[in-house]
Amino acid sequence: MIGTLLKRDLAKFFPFSGSGAALPVVFFVAVAMLYPFAVGPDPAMLARTGGGVVWIAALLAAVLPLEKLVAQDIELGTFDQLKLRGLTEELMMAVRLLAHWLSFGPPLILAAFPAAALLNLDNPTLHLVLIGLLTGTPGLAAIGLTIAALTASLRAGAALSGLLLIPLALPILIFGAGALVRQDEASIGFVAAISLLLVAIAPFAAGAAIRAAREV
Repeated sequence: MIGTLLKRDLAKFFPFSGSGAALPVVFFVAVAMLYPFAVGPDPAMLARTGGGVVWIAALLAAVLPLEKLVAQDIELGTFDQLKLRGLTEELMMAVRLLAHWLSFGPPLILAAFPAAALLNLDNPTLHLVLIGLLTGTPGLAAIGLTIAALTASLRAGAALSGLLLIPLALPILIFGAGALVRQDEASIGFVAAISLLLVAIAPFAAGAAIRAAREV
């Protein structure tokens, strides 16, 4: 049952599935492509600031899928049907978190290669960007799922989701971009710790929000 649910969620969220799930990746690459036009083609300046641009693009790209994560399934009664089949809300949200990250994190990590070329990042910086995104995107996905569940039953919840995600994701952004400034991997450890904590909390917080939305 869990495998079937994961397969369904992956088909819904995976990029190029026809649901608009590719928008975060397109947005991420577009930011990297447009940045040199905005600040000029100076290679040294691009190399110095490009890593931070990659992190900001990843954070903003994380906002785009929020509207589709939970709200539609609440309206269609999908979670109610799964509840009748014996699945708890926490398990549903854990599977959805995994599917959301698989459709969001790895594609962004792959998109970091062309972004790094566009921003003239050297190999050590690209290495830190890649491991930073690998450890940071699960945390971004966890924050996004929790916020999407909390705001699913609210009017203008999609707009509110974006406003809530950005400040909550600032610790990941600060430590991830900070690792590039200092060129060390110690800060990546903080990113991984924050992400691990968020991933552990998100299924319970989102599950409670789904139950609350059912009672509204």
